[in-house]
Amino acid sequence: MRALLLLFVLCLTSDVKAQLLTWSPDFIRDTGTSAIEIIADARRGNKGLQGYSNLTDVYVHIGVITSLSSSQTDWKYVKFSSFSTPNAPARCSSLGDDRWKFDIPGGLRTFFNITNAGERILRIAILLRNGAGTQVLRNADGSDMYIPVYDNGYAVRIEKPFRQPLYLPKPETLNPKIGDSIDLQVKASMLGRLQLSLNGVALTPSMPNTQTLSVKAGINTSGLQTVVASGDNGTITLRDTLTFFVASAAPEGPVPAGLRNGINYEPGDTAVTLVLFAPGKSSVHVIGDFNDWTQRTEFQMTKAPDGRHWLRIRGLTPGTEYGYQYLVDGSIKVADYMTEKVLDPWNDPFIPSSTYPGLKPYPTGKTTGIVSVLQTAKPAYTWKTAAFSRPDKRNLVIYELLLRDFLGAPNWRTLTDTLSYLKRLGVNVIQLMPVNEFEGNNSWGYNPAFYFAPDKYYGTENEFRRFVDSCHASGMAVVLDIALNHSFGSSPMVQMYWNAAAGKPATDNPWFNQDAKHPFNVGYDFNHESQATKDFTDRVIEHWLTNYRIDGFRWDLSKGFTQVNNPTNVGAWGAYDASRVAIWKRINDKMQSVSAGSYCILEHFAANTEEIELASQGMLLWGNMNHNFNEAAMGFVSSSNFEGSLASARGWNQPHLIAYQESHDEERLMYKNLTFGNNTSTSHNVRSLPVALERNAMATAFWAMMPGPKMLWQFGELGYDFSITFCPGSNSVPQPYPDMQCRTDMKPVRWDYRNDPARYKLYQVYAALLALRKDPRFLPTFTTNTGVEHRLAGAYKTLKVWSDSLRVVVIGNFGVVPTGDTVRFPKAGTWYDYLNRTTIAATGLPQTISLMPGEYKVFIDREVGHALVTSDDMPVMLEAGSNLQVFPNPASDKLQIEYELSASGPVRLNLITMDGRLVSTMFSGMRARGKHVFQASLTGLGAGHLPAGRYLVVLESGGMRRQTSLVITR
Repeated sequence: MRALLLLFVLCLTSDVKAQLLTWSPDFIRDTGTSAIEIIADARRGNKGLQGYSNLTDVYVHIGVITSLSSSQTDWKYVKFSSFSTPNAPARCSSLGDDRWKFDIPGGLRTFFNITNAGERILRIAILLRNGAGTQVLRNADGSDMYIPVYDNGYAVRIEKPFRQPLYLPKPETLNPKIGDSIDLQVKASMLGRLQLSLNGVALTPSMPNTQTLSVKAGINTSGLQTVVASGDNGTITLRDTLTFFVASAAPEGPVPAGLRNGINYEPGDTAVTLVLFAPGKSSVHVIGDFNDWTQRTEFQMTKAPDGRHWLRIRGLTPGTEYGYQYLVDGSIKVADYMTEKVLDPWNDPFIPSSTYPGLKPYPTGKTTGIVSVLQTAKPAYTWKTAAFSRPDKRNLVIYELLLRDFLGAPNWRTLTDTLSYLKRLGVNVIQLMPVNEFEGNNSWGYNPAFYFAPDKYYGTENEFRRFVDSCHASGMAVVLDIALNHSFGSSPMVQMYWNAAAGKPATDNPWFNQDAKHPFNVGYDFNHESQATKDFTDRVIEHWLTNYRIDGFRWDLSKGFTQVNNPTNVGAWGAYDASRVAIWKRINDKMQSVSAGSYCILEHFAANTEEIELASQGMLLWGNMNHNFNEAAMGFVSSSNFEGSLASARGWNQPHLIAYQESHDEERLMYKNLTFGNNTSTSHNVRSLPVALERNAMATAFWAMMPGPKMLWQFGELGYDFSITFCPGSNSVPQPYPDMQCRTDMKPVRWDYRNDPARYKLYQVYAALLALRKDPRFLPTFTTNTGVEHRLAGAYKTLKVWSDSLRVVVIGNFGVVPTGDTVRFPKAGTWYDYLNRTTIAATGLPQTISLMPGEYKVFIDREVGHALVTSDDMPVMLEAGSNLQVFPNPASDKLQIEYELSASGPVRLNLITMDGRLVSTMFSGMRARGKHVFQASLTGLGAGHLPAGRYLVVLESGGMRRQTSLVITR
């Protein structure tokens, strides 16, 4: 006898009079069904086609799951292969009211051309889409839709409550209460005896010779309810079982003293208390690994008078990860918005195990949607850098990066191994684009959903801690970019209070405005005057500053932190806003109370009076000078005045302006130089690579020597020249897409630029200039607002900065023809051309200095050497290694390195990757003047595991650094 047992857990509310898919006949056969009608209701499921008005532009994407399919995604015999172009035979007909019909004529095997008689059809797999494939109707959880297919035997199915067309079907939403009644219906594929029972009590007599049986059942008890439909055709007896939960009134009581919102771990590591802030909600249940993802009375949370719900869970195994969700009012299933780890069924499968080893599997088949994780006795991280002195915020050199586009393996481990490259460059702050859990994997991160969980796409929590620890050990601070202006739809805080009819947050949402209060908003707009949002923001600040020891935040779209209702007028939005100033003073005060001296960096771009007030409170503000530096570098001098890079030029009392030439949001200087640069001069064509790079170096000289904090975008020091709108796979040539659709897409990772001498020279200029800023003797020169004089309009630009410790004069010709002008040095005497190791005699009076187009000078009033940096961060001269040779080259194991020293002294031989990571120190010790031969084995050096590719052999001795490339083969 064959038994059919299906377990259904009902957990969402819905209109039980409608369902996403219906079909005729009720039981579709593998063979013998000649015509099939499928109707989809676009008001249900994910509503991907709801309101779609083009009545001739909806198509099916359809196939089957057969006995030969390897999984639910292994569609066979897909009828119409194109998903992004219209196909007339796949067109659906409109029935009105967002309902669409598709007919399958001639039976399944004929329609799909299935000729293998031994291959059984198990399900029809189907989606509905518009012609372009940009709008798709799916299940509510985003999965494909399926219709069961039966053989020619007897079959029994509970028909009501209606079911979601999932691979493993579950009922549409049902949330009955004591005293309610529900409609139950069972259907059979042929005549037989049918009966329905509830909780072991028959609802009907056993009805013979019937195919359909309906009954209205009363609910008179809480807890788990079980409906059983049985059918008997005289040959076989079948049962279909459905379970659902009826909640009782929530117990009430205050949250125990000392507990906070989120997960509260207890000593002993066997119990936790979960606290959820959900004001206005009547009932919350916890479902998860500890109760097999089913609603149970003992997992109903206690309701507190302050709008919180809490539950103590005992009997946990120390160190074990438990997935869980909240079921709110029996209708909304969400993850804990304060969780520190989520499981994502759509994106986790694409995270490499090398990045996140041992990732907990998603509980497939037990629940849907994002799952939160708790873990007692979580593996601790032992911090190695106990005390870290943050760099002076007036002298920050910030390197903004996106892991995805910066590293071939975009994870914390690889970034940690790359820190030596950034340290040699002169960086003292690494600013990470958002790394808290965002929607998807491939993202800039400004679509946040969970604010306490590091995104697993970049690695584990402790690998992130190790990265921060390593940065601190190297003297570098870490700043997180964070988007708390808005959140996106997968946020539980959005989902718990949602107006589905209006498609926006509900009026009772404690955190979000129903409509954004300002222009340029994305996602859903936080109300930062709401106490709930204040409390939440404070917890986010505390979490990252204490649990991960980061050094501050760059606040995305900080001008949007306002409740002044101005949704369309951009100019008015930027006007002085006292309420916004108050919000930011409160947030900055919170940061300083948690971690004194932490950096509060604003992407503000508001009225200068407002920015002055915020800067006077110690906050740092972005200063976008991309356009002006771009125009100067391209040779269009009429619009190239970049004096706005100076806080003093803006009338600020504090040098708290973070001036930048490039950011993640701006077009790349080198792309514009090469594409649009001034090419009117036959002898100085800005669009040629060497000229374009040299002009970038000239712009960098002015940028780097200006007082106040600075920021550069990744690979800017190597002249990155792929447009911000470059589309992956579109072309190997750095060019943009005609529109902006690829703006946030992946961009090529180009560490190979370091092999180009012209590009590496730009890196050298950056490193040399930033070395001056890092020298503690010269700190007053770059951190005061008073010793500044400039003439930054026109082609011939000059900048003077000074203090008692160091005086600097920068001059440059941004035109495309030779020109000269008078320069008056701040004092008479010998001045040193810092980048070229020559001198000039200054008279103290105006003296004429002529410059070729693109030529520039950085003069200082004291001899400090030609300051490039080694891995030891010591000033050295970098030279090509004509007398440094490696044999054989390429090599697979044995190496012979020959070099010559002009003087006795300490010697170090390093093997490093092309992105600057140290592989091995092959030799470190004293050597005499003369020629030397060093022999080694790659295996013996621990480098035998290295992949084939290009590496660098670096010789450091006597203030000199020489290098040559080595190709390792396997």
